[in-house]
Amino acid sequence: MKVSKTELHQLIKNKINKAGLSEEHASIVSDVLTFADARGIHSHGAMRVEYYSERIAKGGITNNPKFSFDQTGPSCGVFEGDNGSGFVAAKLAMDHAIEMAKENGVAVVGARNISHSGALAYYVEMAAAQDMVALSVCQSDPMVVPFGGSEPYFGTNPIAFAAPSNDDRMITFDMATTVQAWGKILHARSKKEAIPDSWAVDEEGNPTTDSTKVNALLPISGPKGYGLMMMVDILSGILLGVPFGKHVSSMYHDLSKGRELGQLHIVINPEFFIGLETFKKNISAMLDEIKAIAPSPGFKEVNYPGERGRMREKNYEAEGIEIVDDIYNYLVSDDIHYDRYDHKNKFAE
Repeated sequence: MKVSKTELHQLIKNKINKAGLSEEHASIVSDVLTFADARGIHSHGAMRVEYYSERIAKGGITNNPKFSFDQTGPSCGVFEGDNGSGFVAAKLAMDHAIEMAKENGVAVVGARNISHSGALAYYVEMAAAQDMVALSVCQSDPMVVPFGGSEPYFGTNPIAFAAPSNDDRMITFDMATTVQAWGKILHARSKKEAIPDSWAVDEEGNPTTDSTKVNALLPISGPKGYGLMMMVDILSGILLGVPFGKHVSSMYHDLSKGRELGQLHIVINPEFFIGLETFKKNISAMLDEIKAIAPSPGFKEVNYPGERGRMREKNYEAEGIEIVDDIYNYLVSDDIHYDRYDHKNKFAE
């Protein structure tokens, strides 16, 4: 099923609003989810709507949160999310960070006690669109073994970065600190397909190729990824006074309770360093030089981070966004959710 970006946005907004969020907050949630689908990141798009709707309807996301922002210094502050929508809290926290960076050169803003906030690329691109450089990190469910360990402790703990150029190109990357995303495991599991032995481990901590025996994921590049995911958890968890490591709440354990997650935005204004125009000119020069590199065998060209996602978005704008029929049927239905996720394990089973 192919739908236009406008139609998809409206369908998602309607469902989230019906579940209990205000029209304004539902629209922001829909902005981020539609952004993900338009970039081809379907694991963070419309397929998540039923889960969010069930959590909203059951009280695990505060419908009318008491948001507040405490600017604790000239370039730092903490946004209190009151377990409201993570999408809305993360966006508003980034708005504060951008404004402070415009005035003071840098800003570090944490959002705490929030729910899942989706694709981090959306938030860093907010800053890059206003000529800022941005880095964002956040926590997730404990499902990754530390290097050398056999039990999960950290989450996939993603990192996102964006920077503007002096043309319509923008550098963006959004990556988990695991070898492979959890969604890839679920996809292989649903099809009973094997996986590479570098992706995950079984209950004994041994590498496994059997997707049905996966107990935890592995960090990228062994100890390097382990260090990165620890860094993310410290910056978005311990620094903000929310649960950390194995204490981070499960996505599915109890949908009636808030998740108390943390997220940290760091925004830098190039004007306070090398100067905005020089910075953007040099970013464009870097991209030109990368694009001029001869591709290695098996590749047509060298892409810069974020390039392929924007190419997908242009194709979708022309041809429509591909949505699984079952998801589309749910979006156009009168049902809010089907009790599919509450009190389930990390496989949503």
